[in-house]
Amino acid sequence: MFVARLAGTAVFDPQGDQVGRVRDVVASVRPGRQPDRVIGLVVEVPGRRRVFVPMTRVTSIDAGQVITTGLVNMRRFEQRPTEILLIGELLDRTVTLLDGSGPATVEDLGIEPVRAREWRLTKVFVRRGQSHRGIGGRLRRRGETFVVDADAVSGMASPSADQGATNLLAAFEELKAADLADVIHELTAKRRNEVAAALDDERLADVLEELPEDDQVAILSHLEGDRAAHVLEAMQPDDAADLLSELPAEQAERLLALMEPDDADPVRRLLAYDERTAGGLMTTDPVLLGPEATIAEALAHLRRQELTPTLAAAVYVCRPPLETPTGRFLGMAHIQRLLREAPHIAVGQVIDKDIEPLGAEATLQQVTRHLATYNLVSAPVVDEGGHLLGAVTVDDVLDHLLPDDWRDEDEDEELLQERPPGRDGARVAPSPARGVVRSVRREVGRG
Repeated sequence: MFVARLAGTAVFDPQGDQVGRVRDVVASVRPGRQPDRVIGLVVEVPGRRRVFVPMTRVTSIDAGQVITTGLVNMRRFEQRPTEILLIGELLDRTVTLLDGSGPATVEDLGIEPVRAREWRLTKVFVRRGQSHRGIGGRLRRRGETFVVDADAVSGMASPSADQGATNLLAAFEELKAADLADVIHELTAKRRNEVAAALDDERLADVLEELPEDDQVAILSHLEGDRAAHVLEAMQPDDAADLLSELPAEQAERLLALMEPDDADPVRRLLAYDERTAGGLMTTDPVLLGPEATIAEALAHLRRQELTPTLAAAVYVCRPPLETPTGRFLGMAHIQRLLREAPHIAVGQVIDKDIEPLGAEATLQQVTRHLATYNLVSAPVVDEGGHLLGAVTVDDVLDHLLPDDWRDEDEDEELLQERPPGRDGARVAPSPARGVVRSVRREVGRG
């Protein structure tokens, strides 16, 4: 079985219920030796938690599914020094062929059972030449490819000085940005930077928005100035402002100067607000229309693929100019109302005037209360003159209500029972919802 084909494969228990999906394959590395014994799988279970499933609990593997005994330790996977990730770390690595024919690049790795529930790394699919992304992002490969025995190559135990990420990204090409961010977060700092370098600007921007702040800063700081500026331009202005606020002031200003003025200006405006206020939380790119626009036009705007669900929930109706800060804000037109009305009707006739906009200085607690009181997923933010500055969405509020390390899914001591010390133990995964509810209650109850 070649491991790149296993990426994303569904994992089932004996009753046919899906446990999760394979994200990587773990092999052991002994000092001075090549990785050989496959010890387990990294499986992503519901809640985007990545856990370790030992090969001793795997009863069957094929190209379409993995069957386990049904006992899964829900402790978050943590890689040990004696372990290597076959997909995350070995794909695209440069190795040396022991027959003297020179270097080659690892395209895939073959594993096979040698006895009951014991698997070993036995084959390496290599390429002489280079792989790269061509026009349109399509993977283009050149050079001779062939399969050799794993013991016919050297260099898999130590990282390449300059390792690409083409085949790694191909294995995870179908992942959403949030899931790819989880994969990247688990890699070493060196490998994260190599993957970031291989992603195009739009894809990297989407992934950065889903990574913890430490990873964001490390990756952005490793990029060259112009590339970093292009990535920031592709990010949502509020996410770009959040990231720049974590950088030293001199570095942030240098990157802002490299950005296009039209992209840098809204980011500068957001940086002027405290991050725990409506102004600091808002995005400057909601859907904006004049009152004379028809409902058909409004729905066409809301269907744009790049819109998040929270921003696609409403149209903000304003007087010209229709760029933030806009002319006078008139009201919101919710998507439910738009779907119930005739397409030729003007959006100015269906706006909800009962929702009071937020001021830019409204605190996080006031924003939270406002969204909860009116059952909103987004709300307008205006200045003293009634001009729309942007919109604050519930996902940005949750980002600030949850602990800083919520993406790591660190367990809350109040919610968990003591975990078994070994990897083979099994327990039920806790629901993160209770922690979220407690955080929201704590913030709403203040003041």
